[in-house]
Amino acid sequence: MNWPDLVAYFFGGAFLTNAIPHVVAGMMGEPFQTPFAKPRGEGLSTSTVNILWGFFNLLVGYLLVCRVGEFGLRNTGDVTALFLGGLAIGLVLARRFGRFHGGNEPRRS
Repeated sequence: MNWPDLVAYFFGGAFLTNAIPHVVAGMMGEPFQTPFAKPRGEGLSTSTVNILWGFFNLLVGYLLVCRVGEFGLRNTGDVTALFLGGLAIGLVLARRFGRFHGGNEPRRS
């Protein structure tokens, strides 16, 4: 078990997961939060900025997963590190952005 590789896969999973909402929002023509908005991470960025930020995340995720070590889809340790990185950033960002979009306290009927 090569710990530096697993750390790279963990962060690769985080970057790949973070790319999803930015690419989707950008392709839908919707504004969404990015680090470039004002206030930082809270304001909305244009759909074009979201596409660029999403593809940057895809590139970094690719580099961390495919160019560090030898990631194996059949290697449970590699896939677990990738999965945990994606899950961790997903949970953190769900809480963070849920306060802007009503996801932390859904309406009750």
